[in-house]
Amino acid sequence: MKFSVGLGRENAEKRLEDRGVTRRDFMKFCASVAAAMGMGPAFAPKVAQALTAAKRPSVVWLHNAECTGCSEAILRTVKPFIDELILDTISLDYHETIMAAAGEAAEEALHKAVAAPDGFFLVVEGGIPMIENGAWGKVSGKTMLETTKELAPKAKGVICMGTCSCFGGVQKAKPNPSQAVSVKEATGVTTINIAGCPPNPINFVGAVVHVLTKGIPELDKDGRPNMFFGETVHDNCPRLKHFDASEFAPSFDSEEAKKGYCLYELGCKGPVTYNNCPKVLFNQTNWPVQAGHPCIGCSEPDFWDSMSPFYQQ
Repeated sequence: MKFSVGLGRENAEKRLEDRGVTRRDFMKFCASVAAAMGMGPAFAPKVAQALTAAKRPSVVWLHNAECTGCSEAILRTVKPFIDELILDTISLDYHETIMAAAGEAAEEALHKAVAAPDGFFLVVEGGIPMIENGAWGKVSGKTMLETTKELAPKAKGVICMGTCSCFGGVQKAKPNPSQAVSVKEATGVTTINIAGCPPNPINFVGAVVHVLTKGIPELDKDGRPNMFFGETVHDNCPRLKHFDASEFAPSFDSEEAKKGYCLYELGCKGPVTYNNCPKVLFNQTNWPVQAGHPCIGCSEPDFWDSMSPFYQQ
């Protein structure tokens, strides 16, 4: 039960071209990934090589307590279409949202992936409900807690996609009725945390490329790759000059806001939020502060509690 389309890796670039993505577009994307990883342009060919390698790692993608927004962020990215690129880069053997299989066939796909001779990587989206031994969240008769605890120690690496799996997310927000926790808290396994609500798909691709080419990346104290989360949003914000000049927008409909003044007094959490949003735009187009909305700190642990109220300084 594979999700890749086509007869082999040699068709990957052709399929991208069929969707309007030229070789030049592909290499520009690889250069963007290399830049996000903190590498120079010379690393772009290595990114391309990793994304078109003949041997694809087997990946199991679990959905726990979440909204599926992280998967949607990936599937709706364009130029190139990351869904095509990801499905050609990895052998995505189990993904409850997009897989065609259901019931026993889906479970068989999961068991085969876990038993793959070369091992598998685990991607987890969503927090883990712990109350009543995890009974508040089940898939195929097994709790999310049980499945994640079973698979995480067996995986060659665990990537948490989104703040829910990284830190518990909105499920963990007070009063946290399901007693949700992060994957690491639930399993004790070290995870590569691609934080964000949702995270930028480029960061996920960069993490995959790093694992394929260099192994586990250097992580910060919260398990996030330093190459993506090593600086605050504030450090690279295009409105920083206005912050330094004490030029703040008093309201969203003010003339100051229209002029691009700093949004700190309207609740921007950029100074205490670690992420590369100003450098790596969503769909290479935009990000919240550029669109006129303050950063709410969505890549930080427990941001629903620690960063709210979102529109107060």
